[in-house]
Amino acid sequence: MSDSGRTRSSTIAVVGDYGAERPTHKATQQALEHAVQPPLRFEWLSTEAAAEMGDAELADYVGLLISPGSPYRNMDGALKAIRVAREYGVPLLGTCGGFQHVAVEFARDVLGVAQADHEESNPGAPELVIVKLPLSLAGGEREVFFEPGSRVAAIYRASAAIEPFFCSFGLNPAYRSRVEGHGLAISGTGADGAARVFELLEHPFFVATLYVPQARYTADDPHPLVTAFVAAAAGRVEPPRRPAR
Repeated sequence: MSDSGRTRSSTIAVVGDYGAERPTHKATQQALEHAVQPPLRFEWLSTEAAAEMGDAELADYVGLLISPGSPYRNMDGALKAIRVAREYGVPLLGTCGGFQHVAVEFARDVLGVAQADHEESNPGAPELVIVKLPLSLAGGEREVFFEPGSRVAAIYRASAAIEPFFCSFGLNPAYRSRVEGHGLAISGTGADGAARVFELLEHPFFVATLYVPQARYTADDPHPLVTAFVAAAAGRVEPPRRPAR
């Protein structure tokens, strides 16, 4: 393994185009600075850099956090990181834009909807899996209800939580049954029943939230979802070398 590969094998990559002025990026940085302890480390990986990396290189990371802050500079880079996490069993946490792009990747690569897209990035696309919400969730805190027996309910040890939202786009209801039918469970919903949390069945750790748990993380009150993701990454001793099909 190369020196860079050895470094990745103890590193969580935060896939996104970092901007210090973005509140969700600042919250992500601060949360991980506290949650990630040596010998584990984390680094920001731009979507452009992710697009240029091979699958095996991305799979060398012990965890992939798909950051808030879309539209990304390179959507294909974000989608590649999500696909690698899904296929290779790399622990993944996607938040806000990460949730949205998990849905797009799943539709393209699992459902076979080649033109699946995101209304914010490509409003004229014929297959909009992510669409503008009837009522924006940006800037508010709302209750999320967890499915009994789900991974996320076990992580929270609760049936519901109040979480901060920063987005105006979500899952197109027309795709809900197909997504769920192929194994991407909707394990958290809003008061209206709309999708707020995805988790991938039979994966070591694959959770995506439309809200941003990092924004509710403090040193005195660590967020259970962030700490669970970091623990999953820390426990990944050696990355698999081939996709887990």
